[in-house]
Amino acid sequence: MPEAVTLPPGLMIAAPRSGSGKTTVTLGLLRALVRRGLAVQPFKCGPDYIDPAFHAVAAARPSYNIDSWAMRWDRAADILTHSSRGADVVICEALMGLFDGVSKAGAWGNGASADLAAKTGWPIILVLDVSGQSQTAAAAARGFQGFREGVTIAGVVLNRVGSPRHVRFASEALEAAGLSVIGALPRENSVVLPERHLGLVQAEETVEINARLDALADFIETHVDVARLLRLATPGSVEVGGRTKVKPPAQRIALARDAAFSFVYPHLLEGWRAAGAEIIPFSPLADEAPDPGADLVWLPGGYPELHAGALSNADRFKSGITAFARSRPVHGECGGYMALGAGLVDAGGHRHQMTGLLGLETSFAKRKMNLGYRRAELLAPCPLGGAGELLTGHEFHYASILASPDEPLFTMQNSDGETLSGGGSRRGHVSGSFFHFIDK
Repeated sequence: MPEAVTLPPGLMIAAPRSGSGKTTVTLGLLRALVRRGLAVQPFKCGPDYIDPAFHAVAAARPSYNIDSWAMRWDRAADILTHSSRGADVVICEALMGLFDGVSKAGAWGNGASADLAAKTGWPIILVLDVSGQSQTAAAAARGFQGFREGVTIAGVVLNRVGSPRHVRFASEALEAAGLSVIGALPRENSVVLPERHLGLVQAEETVEINARLDALADFIETHVDVARLLRLATPGSVEVGGRTKVKPPAQRIALARDAAFSFVYPHLLEGWRAAGAEIIPFSPLADEAPDPGADLVWLPGGYPELHAGALSNADRFKSGITAFARSRPVHGECGGYMALGAGLVDAGGHRHQMTGLLGLETSFAKRKMNLGYRRAELLAPCPLGGAGELLTGHEFHYASILASPDEPLFTMQNSDGETLSGGGSRRGHVSGSFFHFIDK
């Protein structure tokens, strides 16, 4: 029987659209709360590898993705319950605009961050970019109140304000509309984190990351009433049906882990470890071969296109994974899939030889954005499951396929149920695709 479980007090940091300042507020708030001696559990709505890695550094605690389209509710409830145990407060960063999702529902929603707010009862702190407007912000924000049952707007943080007069105009209108203003952030380029084509530069590559996070915390402490914001956090509640069982893809998993291969979801690693699997990291960029005693090699996504020259010259890595693939499975996702191919053309048009375990040829010079949820049916057994199993996940990449001569791994559909081309590749013990696995 499902059991009602109370979660720690929490808040969701959301906005009307991407680029409004959610991540700035979330990271500064996480670090500020940790400096106050609080145990803070971060979450990220939807598919995203980069923001949770920053959350984890800011909060000194792993951040987990919760996805209403691609993740079963029992799995999501399990993650929410166990990962927030012992936390004083939960801070959840929303995705895109608060109500933005796909047109057809998946597991328990359409992928909108509002799905999680409604399920847990955690209220929303709305971050409004008010550059170029003042009182009009209140008219837009008022539309968020009551737009969806179960979603509560607890307060507003103004972003990119220009002057005290600007703050007063916007705040008076918002307060008159029944929305409390908790803070106002001035335009400040010095606290902006560097970005590249898939989002922020990765946390592990960001120079002086702790100094930057402390600066963000100082910025939030100066311009946001953090004590008042904390008082707006309310306990969440979820219906839990018991721990979901996760079957790891192997007992001993050699996992590529460095700046080129870093996109692996914490809930997958936590699930595999909880099921007794051992994760053995290695670095292709450091020319390390996978542990020959492992049962499986897993190459996650990342940025091989930025390190193609180094990977091409990583002879110990290439010979080690080639020897491994003669007898045991090797699987690659997105960037890992590209590294398993024969060649990768970088942004400058230069072709680099990859491992050659698949015949795949990819190009980052010929770019095309591929983005969206995916539902995949396996055509053959691989580390993700048996033939006929259904998987849910997503794609997000700019690389294009120049050649893909191997047998496909999946049939694949988008969130509208339309069949897509590009179902990955398989050859012998080797498999891969641009699909990022989330759940099944």
